[in-house]
Amino acid sequence: MSNSNSHSAQAPRLVIGNLELCSLPELGIKDVEVRIDTGAKTSSLHADNLQRYQHQGKPWVSFDLHPDVYNLSQTVSCSAPLYDSRKVKSSNGETERRSVIRTLLKMGPLERMIELTLTDRQDMSYPMLLGREGMADKVLVDPSASFLASVESG
Repeated sequence: MSNSNSHSAQAPRLVIGNLELCSLPELGIKDVEVRIDTGAKTSSLHADNLQRYQHQGKPWVSFDLHPDVYNLSQTVSCSAPLYDSRKVKSSNGETERRSVIRTLLKMGPLERMIELTLTDRQDMSYPMLLGREGMADKVLVDPSASFLASVESG
């Protein structure tokens, strides 16, 4: 039986767990723990000291990130072109305007450009959340496992 939603012609998908280690090399971030959330549309990254500024006539943002939630003294200072600014409804139902950047995500063998909203995630267990748009059609999620992509990549 033929199904218009058939995935037989697609490349194999990477199986990931509910938590993964990812790198954002354009931001200088390596091995940050990421919560995989198929219920969230957008991906988000914790940002301290978020500042908007102009760089060569274009809007940019700078921010600090603590990639290791167990070592808050470790700080990575990041900057990126501002891609967008949009209203996002958070898990607690509140809407806030967030800065959006586009950057390269590396997760195991997967490399792709994703959009990240920048927000205060200090009350969350993990500094980054990967939503559906960031996963696209490249992954399958096994919610009963963690860190599958790093096992697959070596």
